[in-house]
Amino acid sequence: MIKTKQSSLALNIPDSSKPRIIMVGGGFGGINFLKKINTKLFQVVVFDRYNYHTFQPLLYQVATAGLEPDSIAGPLRKIINKKHNVYFRMLKVNRIDTEKHIVFTEAGELTFDYLVIATGAKMNYFNKPDIAKHAFPIKQITHALDLRSHIFQQFEKMEIITEKKRFDKYSTFAVVGAGPTGVEICGALSELKNHALPKDYPDLDIKNMKIYLIEGLDRVLPSMSKKSSKKAQKYLEKLGIEIILNCKTQSYDGNTIKLSNNKEIDVGTLIWAAGVKGNLINGLSAKSISNGKIWVNRECRVYKDPNDQSVYSNIFAIGDVAHMEHENYPKGLPGLAQVAIQQGKHLAKSLSRIMKKKKSEKFYYKNKGVLATVGRNKAVADLPGNITLSGISGWIIWMMVHLLFLIGFRNKTVVFANWLWNYFTYDRGIRLILRPSSKKKDRMSREMESEMNETENINF
Repeated sequence: MIKTKQSSLALNIPDSSKPRIIMVGGGFGGINFLKKINTKLFQVVVFDRYNYHTFQPLLYQVATAGLEPDSIAGPLRKIINKKHNVYFRMLKVNRIDTEKHIVFTEAGELTFDYLVIATGAKMNYFNKPDIAKHAFPIKQITHALDLRSHIFQQFEKMEIITEKKRFDKYSTFAVVGAGPTGVEICGALSELKNHALPKDYPDLDIKNMKIYLIEGLDRVLPSMSKKSSKKAQKYLEKLGIEIILNCKTQSYDGNTIKLSNNKEIDVGTLIWAAGVKGNLINGLSAKSISNGKIWVNRECRVYKDPNDQSVYSNIFAIGDVAHMEHENYPKGLPGLAQVAIQQGKHLAKSLSRIMKKKKSEKFYYKNKGVLATVGRNKAVADLPGNITLSGISGWIIWMMVHLLFLIGFRNKTVVFANWLWNYFTYDRGIRLILRPSSKKKDRMSREMESEMNETENINF
């Protein structure tokens, strides 16, 4: 442990006689660590690029006009203000020095006694730069807003074009990755197609809108039971989703998807939900990284070298950024919110035990179930005890669980009110284009200008 700590004038963190914990990241793991850490024993400094926590499981509803972004985000300071001796700085951590115990940020550096890395995950494009350039990810609120703007820009463009080929492309959407996120986006797009869009664009033939779901494995929801997978696929097919299995996306140039089965599809919108990797911090050795994540032992300590089981005594990683092998999960725990939540709580208790000269305990993950919704009254749930639910019962459980884990009474109330409104009116009332989609705005503006020049006798 560091005997003396230096405060940074740039960061304005006071010196303390207590050991300093630096936590990087305010996701599910981070906020649950904050809630449980005993700040009578530690000074805690939190770094994050944003000043809010995002409830990522509902990002797809922001992207498809079901919810406003502030209803699924909670200010980190609201959580921090309930704790003493905790300091938040909205900064990106550039690197760490594991030997000198220093964190380097954009505004200065700070020493630590304990470091908790809870930076979560980022999109994994599997070394396909063209897909990274043209596809729409959905991992942050800014991604969801970009996608929402783009979706409705496509239909605004269709109102003024006459060329059928372009019309068909703009009205074709593809989602790559049939995990819960991909399945939920497809369901939400289908509900837009069947209810909201025909009212907004009565002159367009919305029923010809195509939605593809592309998956490299042999079934949708491959992380769930086969029973739930089959049920979800049945729901999707009933909604008109065209499912392509055992097929990988090779490339996408913004116009055409090339698939591993040698087929090509003209697509105006590609939504990437095919995988994530750890949001790593520079400074750890290559031996500490496994499959794009930080390799940790069962105490959440980061490995120096897994081969000889050596670990950093004061550096920990939790949540989606951490790779932990576990009973029944030899390839690592799944990237679920419940894993991060449980690890955050466990690590907070472990650090308190360490301060009291007690031995830290191993982490044991308790699987509380996996859920996915396809749309109104359509959801699947794998619950403990090999219990599977589907239909309206699975959908009600899905809603209850998601409401429970939202931060703040206001967010719970707003989301529930929106869901009730959408359910009874079949309406998604937030169909606003507040900004041009940053992903494709330059190309789209050029296309729009070209179409306007080609289209005559249009009065506004």
